[in-house]
Amino acid sequence: MSALFPAYRASWETDAHRDLRKHAAEFLRKESTPNQERWSAQHQVDREFWNKLGDAGLLGLDLPEEYGGAGGDFGFSAVVAEELALAQDTATGWGVHSPIVAHYINTYGNTEQKARWMPGIVSGDLVLAIAMTEPGTGSDLQGVRTSAVRDGDHYVINGSKTFISNGTHCDLLVIVAKTDPSQGAKGISLIVAETKDLPGFERGRVLEKVGQHGQDTRELFFSDMRVPVANRLGEEDGQGFIQL
Repeated sequence: MSALFPAYRASWETDAHRDLRKHAAEFLRKESTPNQERWSAQHQVDREFWNKLGDAGLLGLDLPEEYGGAGGDFGFSAVVAEELALAQDTATGWGVHSPIVAHYINTYGNTEQKARWMPGIVSGDLVLAIAMTEPGTGSDLQGVRTSAVRDGDHYVINGSKTFISNGTHCDLLVIVAKTDPSQGAKGISLIVAETKDLPGFERGRVLEKVGQHGQDTRELFFSDMRVPVANRLGEEDGQGFIQL
């Protein structure tokens, strides 16, 4: 920001925010800006870029230190978001991974879930996505048709999602699904799928968009995909709509 407005000083910025801004600007101009054209052509960032973000300390800035985060406030994420824009980055799905999906897990995950997933979220070993939008459903989340039927200690998930950011690289996918279709919005749950080698999980076509061509945005399909009940966010079925 100071490159555009030398006298600019946000009222909330501390020395820590300003140090982070300088660090993020230097990192992104070196590791992100030169790759934008190539990432746009391949419709995704390089997978190892997520680990570079983690190594640079630019993931999980406002997550608890006990799980590997920096323990900062929202201003830390705001600084990185601004510097991504100033670096002309339109490809990296950082805004989905760090400020959004990570906080679903931090807010609604239990101690075991956070201990298992958070370190990888912060390091970039686990890329995050959230599967809300469906073909023909759009933003009407009460109308989702993806179903999660309980079978013992697992949910059997069937359905499809579209326009899913980070769909190519996601290792953890928060799925919006109906666990009780008779309850409408009250029958929705959030279930985390660990996608590596997961039977029944399929990544569909990469979607063409008006802009952000380097951002991997895909269709996703679930066919009798089994996910442990222990991966549900929240203690009860049906809390998903409120969580969203």
